[in-house]
Amino acid sequence: MLDQIQSLDVMWVLTASALVFLMQAGFCLLETGLVRAKNSINVAVKNLIDFCVASLLFWAVGFGLMFGTSVGGWLGTDQFLPSLEHSPKIAAFLLFQMMFCGTATTIVSGAVAERMRFSSYILLSVVISAFIYPIFGHWAWGGLTEDGWLKSLGFVDFAGSTVVHSIGGWFSLAAVMVLGPRLGQFENSRAAIRGHHLPMATIGVFLLWFGWFGFNGGSSLQANSVAVRAIINTVLGAAAGAISSVALAMHYRKRPEVESMLNGVLAGLVAITAGCHALSPMSAIVTGAIGGCVGWYGAVLLQRLKIDDAVSAIPVHAFAGAWGTLAAG
Repeated sequence: MLDQIQSLDVMWVLTASALVFLMQAGFCLLETGLVRAKNSINVAVKNLIDFCVASLLFWAVGFGLMFGTSVGGWLGTDQFLPSLEHSPKIAAFLLFQMMFCGTATTIVSGAVAERMRFSSYILLSVVISAFIYPIFGHWAWGGLTEDGWLKSLGFVDFAGSTVVHSIGGWFSLAAVMVLGPRLGQFENSRAAIRGHHLPMATIGVFLLWFGWFGFNGGSSLQANSVAVRAIINTVLGAAAGAISSVALAMHYRKRPEVESMLNGVLAGLVAITAGCHALSPMSAIVTGAIGGCVGWYGAVLLQRLKIDDAVSAIPVHAFAGAWGTLAAG
């Protein structure tokens, strides 16, 4: 994989890493805006601490498990605590993948918002960043020289619809099913809990969209035509996801819900991530539009099952991520 990174492309990978890091700010604003004001600082600090935990653990353990010398395509066995003294390519690649690990980890914070102790949340961050994300990433992407067992079967996920987003989404589903709903969320006598600051959440989505240019474009590991195609398809998929989601809201609820539009953008982004390097513009639009529908109907399904996801992280990341991976195939 690292053979793709030429010396002149290291700067592009570093720039893309910075863009993916900016997504942390986007998640923070989005999730803080979609919860109640009294819990906003709790959600914001969890976004901060999970990135700190993910960064340290991915450098210490995760990078080796994900990209070390493979054992049968199941996990890596070296590259732990890398010193990075002699290879700027490996250093840039580590930084880029560290940002990905932080993204997968922070998805959980929104889903479990308003009902989880700080210490317990840190434990979840440790599990997903040190073990779950790196090991599955090894299966799907392989080590620095060998393919993982999923990749050897033909599995395609260019930038992480499943490896990053669906993994974070399914982990979120498991967590909220254990925690149960927030008090009052599904009581008939009370209105559903809504976010306190939708303009803040909207700014968060814009930052996420901007950061996604690095997320998808940077996954080419080169400043080339593949990166350009990935970025253009990212814009088209996100826009189509927003339009399809808000259209469903207009049809069923007779109003253009802000939350539906925001989650439609994100569902379109997640869906296009797996195949953004290869799809035609029209295919990207179709993939993103269906992703927006999957996210919208997924949120409705969770409501009917009385599964309380505070920011719709599960339908946006798990469901739309699964669809995006299938669409790439």
